[in-house]
Amino acid sequence: MTTRRIRRRTLLAQTACAALAAAAPRALTAEQAPAGKWKMKLSTSTIQFTRLPVEQAIERIAGLGFEAVDIWSPHAKCPHLDDVQNRLKADGLKQLLDKNKIKLYAFSVYAGGYAKYADLLGQMGGGIAIHGSAGRVKDPKDLVPATKKFFENLKGEAELAEKHDSYIAVENHGGSLLCTLDSFKAFVDHNPYKRVGIALAPYHVQAARQSVEQAIATCGKQLLFFYAWQNAPGVQQLPGLGPTDVTPWLAELAKIGYAHYVNPFMHHEPPPDEMVEALKKSKAYLEECYKKI
Repeated sequence: MTTRRIRRRTLLAQTACAALAAAAPRALTAEQAPAGKWKMKLSTSTIQFTRLPVEQAIERIAGLGFEAVDIWSPHAKCPHLDDVQNRLKADGLKQLLDKNKIKLYAFSVYAGGYAKYADLLGQMGGGIAIHGSAGRVKDPKDLVPATKKFFENLKGEAELAEKHDSYIAVENHGGSLLCTLDSFKAFVDHNPYKRVGIALAPYHVQAARQSVEQAIATCGKQLLFFYAWQNAPGVQQLPGLGPTDVTPWLAELAKIGYAHYVNPFMHHEPPPDEMVEALKKSKAYLEECYKKI
């Protein structure tokens, strides 16, 4: 056989192999989503590493491949946001985030309130500040008036958010004004502010025996933060470690065109190394669920 024929056969074989490789199915990740498919972005919260200083908490989160981080004020004695405020300042936090190649998503300000951290969040280029609502109403006929009153009282914070190019996300919680499907609807229907929305916690929706998918649909474009968090004990609160199939949650988020991060979450976290392993499993599970929608 001549050298020319050998070269020709080799070239044909290589071309065929390349064509087969190109045609072979590949695992789909959020980053590789086809044009037109909703892209899932993942963040998580520093309170799950309360026992670590903020630098180590963010390093652990970034090391797991999360794209963004939610930094907590001293709820449940979490030291992170106050440490940033008092020691690192905005420049130090920017350096920390750049070093770990991770973005800032939110400040959770359940303790301290938004006003305390508004300037810092603004210096970071803006973001989302998360806190609770008001006390729950007992009589359904009082829901709309109470919701309107809540928004009246929120006017100063809404103006502050406008000044600092930020947003306020109000979390639903058992025993609070924002806790049922009816209250989500009242919130959405009467919200006068473009920089105020909802931080949806499925844990509390499930506790109220209501539909997480319906809650997502009701929030619609006013959904600013989504806790991937199920009503279960211990690490089973995390997606993939507890009983809930969260694929329908992601499908509903895709349906409303949710533009922010999906944030796997739990309270009463285990030691840091165990927390890392739990979040690793949860993140992988969410990515598998994403492929199904």
